[in-house]
Amino acid sequence: MAGKKSPKVHKILLVATEAQPYVSVGGAGSVIGHLSGALTGLGYEVAVFIPKFGLIDEQKYPMKMAMEGLAVPTDDAINPELVCNVKYYENGSGVKFFFLENQEYFEKRANVYGYSDDPTRFLLLSRGALEFVKRGGFVPDVIHCNDWHAASIPFYLKTIYKNDPVLKNISSLLTIHNLAYQGIFDHRHVSEMNYDDGKSVIGSIFSDRVTTLNYMRRGIIFADAVNTVSRTYSKEILTPEFGEGLDKLLSELKGKLFGIVNGVDYDEFDPSTDKLLPKNFDANSIELRVENKKALQKEFDVTVDPEKMLFAFVGRLDFMKGVDLITTVMHHVLKEYDVQFVEVGAGDWGLTERLNNLKNEFPTQVGVRGSGLHTVSIPF
Repeated sequence: MAGKKSPKVHKILLVATEAQPYVSVGGAGSVIGHLSGALTGLGYEVAVFIPKFGLIDEQKYPMKMAMEGLAVPTDDAINPELVCNVKYYENGSGVKFFFLENQEYFEKRANVYGYSDDPTRFLLLSRGALEFVKRGGFVPDVIHCNDWHAASIPFYLKTIYKNDPVLKNISSLLTIHNLAYQGIFDHRHVSEMNYDDGKSVIGSIFSDRVTTLNYMRRGIIFADAVNTVSRTYSKEILTPEFGEGLDKLLSELKGKLFGIVNGVDYDEFDPSTDKLLPKNFDANSIELRVENKKALQKEFDVTVDPEKMLFAFVGRLDFMKGVDLITTVMHHVLKEYDVQFVEVGAGDWGLTERLNNLKNEFPTQVGVRGSGLHTVSIPF
């Protein structure tokens, strides 16, 4: 994560749905949590803006009120605004974490994603972030928008807010963590009638139309810069095979597309000091790692034997990540060899079922944790 600070950029606002340690379902939450700290270390003034989901432990992270009664425009004739609060928490890293509070759309939901009104929820997040900035809550030089959930921000900045005295000079960066998720129910099978060119007015956030809009397309078109999480991925998405229907658009705008490899927080991921490891070790005591392997085997309820080969997968259960291939291959491997396989992650229901079937067929060789990383006390 090393680098140099830009002389023209001083304040950065990261807008996302997740941020470790408060809420982290996929890899993006980890990225936001670590990136914000790394940017602060380079001398930037950094803030993060995410929804205040009900699963965030406010007793563990006591928050203060940053802005009460924030009226967020909805562009709806009957209900023209939603009133929200913005709370904040400082964790000592120098990063300010802001949380958009709304009972109906965030706090009363059991999960972060997976609702039919997700487009409405995350349009509220985007407009809420911009209204918070407009009212002086935190005025950045750049808004860093992550995935489709915040991809409408560049669109709003260049349209509705283009003449706003506070917002008109703010630049935007869109990061594509996973292009397959574009904010539309199924972007691969969109009728001509429902095709979204990414430039039309969004309108009421409550209308049925918002479920047919492609927010990732809008972000790509209107963002000042677009990046992906690796140089390889930035090239892959220019092809029909990996472009998810947006390869032509990305190719046209590739002059503003960059690939930046995710970094590693060496302070957190240091086995010599990591408090979550049962046994710390370093390059001079590598043999101690075996104690961690035994502890991991015990936690996943597989045979405790440090001599057994152990395969592991940590990540979202998604066909794009090849989890279907992993389950098929591991079934053959587990039948032929006395090896072990453990998995941590949530996602596609069908893939979850495949993994559970593996566990049932090979109970002493397979361990699964399908509810998310927070269910495992020992880090991989």
